[in-house]
Amino acid sequence: MTKYGRSPWVEEFPASRVPSYPTHRAPLKTGAVVVGGGLTGALSAYALAAAGVKVVLLEANRIGRGTTAYSSGWIAGDPGVSFADVEQAMGLRSARRGWQAWRRAALDFTALLRRLDIKCHLEESDSALVAAAADHVARLKRDQKARVAAGIEAPALTARAIKRELSLEGAAGVRSKGGGTIDPYRACVGLVAAAADRNALIFEKSPVQRIKFTRRTIDVFTRGGKIRAERVVIATGLPGTLFKALARHFWFHTTYLVLTHSIPAKIRRSIAPSAEASRIVVRDGAAPPHVIRWMDEDRVLIAGADTELAPRQRDKILVQRTGQLMYELSTLYPEVSGIQPTYGWSADYVRTADGLPYIGAHRNYPFHLFAFGDSSHSVTGSYLASRILLRQYSGELDPADEVFGFHRTLVR
Repeated sequence: MTKYGRSPWVEEFPASRVPSYPTHRAPLKTGAVVVGGGLTGALSAYALAAAGVKVVLLEANRIGRGTTAYSSGWIAGDPGVSFADVEQAMGLRSARRGWQAWRRAALDFTALLRRLDIKCHLEESDSALVAAAADHVARLKRDQKARVAAGIEAPALTARAIKRELSLEGAAGVRSKGGGTIDPYRACVGLVAAAADRNALIFEKSPVQRIKFTRRTIDVFTRGGKIRAERVVIATGLPGTLFKALARHFWFHTTYLVLTHSIPAKIRRSIAPSAEASRIVVRDGAAPPHVIRWMDEDRVLIAGADTELAPRQRDKILVQRTGQLMYELSTLYPEVSGIQPTYGWSADYVRTADGLPYIGAHRNYPFHLFAFGDSSHSVTGSYLASRILLRQYSGELDPADEVFGFHRTLVR
C-alpha cells in the first residue's frame, strides 16, 4: 500500500535515534538567530558557530521535518536553469560566476559531510541532462554550447551514449560532474548536532511569532520570550507570514515525488546496466523537468509533475500526481510497468523570475539575511546559502554573491 504524504527519509529513520531539543523558554542575547531547522538552517548555524559566532537556531516544529524531509536529497552541480538564459539576463561574467559558485558548493558540501563523518548515505555521483523532444533538444544544445563557450565543463552525450549508459531514449544530453546523493533528513540531523557541538543553542517547537527591529537592534519573539541578536538569518525557503511583503518576488509551486517498491534484479540490470549507471542522477528536458535517482540500489525516486501551489484538495492531487509520475516513469523505462509506489509525497517551493535563489540582505530589512527561492530541486543551494550568509554576516563579500542577491543587476 502506498504511503501518501509521508517522507521515506523520516519514516525509515529509527525512532530510538530521533534527536530531541528543548523549547525556547527564556530571554537570550546572541550574535545570530537562525530561523528554520532544515538543511539551510542547519548548515547556516554550523557555519556561523564554526566561525565563532554565538548562534541560536529556532525550529517551529521538529528538526529536519519540514521541506528538507520532503526533498529528493540530490546534490546537483548546477542550479537547474538555462545557462544561456541567465547569461542573456545577467551577462556572461555573472552567469559564469553563478555556475562556478554552485559547482564549488556541491563539491564543498560533500567534503563537509565526509569531514564531519555524518552518516547520511552520501554517494558521490554525476548527473545527466537528457532531451528527447525536438524543441527540448534544440534548447539543450544551445545551452551546452553557451556553457562550453563560457569555460563551463559540459561534455555532450550522444543518443548512443544515452542509450548505452542510461538505458534511455534521448537525442542529446549533457553530463555534469561533482554532485552526489544523500538522505537529507540524516544529513540535517547530523549537521544540527555538529552545530550544537560548536556551542550553538538549538530549540525545537519554538515558532517565531514576530520580529521587531529598530535602527540599532533586532529582537526575535517566541512564546518563550525575546532573543536579542545582531542579525537574523531566515532559512525557511519561503517568505511565510512574517515576510508577506517579499512574496511579490516569487511564484509559489508544489513538486511531487514518488519512491517505488524494490525493483527485481533482472529489471534493475536492464535499466541500470552498471553500478556507475545507478549512481547517475537523470534530469530530463521537460518543463517542469523530471529528476530520477536510485535509492538503496533497488528503488527509484522520481520527482516532477509540478503545479502551482495547491493548498486545496492537496490529498486528492497528491494521489493523482503519484499515479501520473509512475506512468511517466514507465514511459521512460517500460520495464518498470507494474511496479508499485511505496511513497508519494509533495514539497512546496518558490521560484524567482530567473530561476536563481535570492540569498542575502534586502534593503527594507537592515538586520535580516534571507535564503529564499531555490527551485533547483536539489539541496546544493542550502550549502551555497550558508556560505553566502556567513560572508554577509562577517562583511567579507565575494563578487559571486551578487549573482544571488535580491537586487542583482540585469543586462539592459
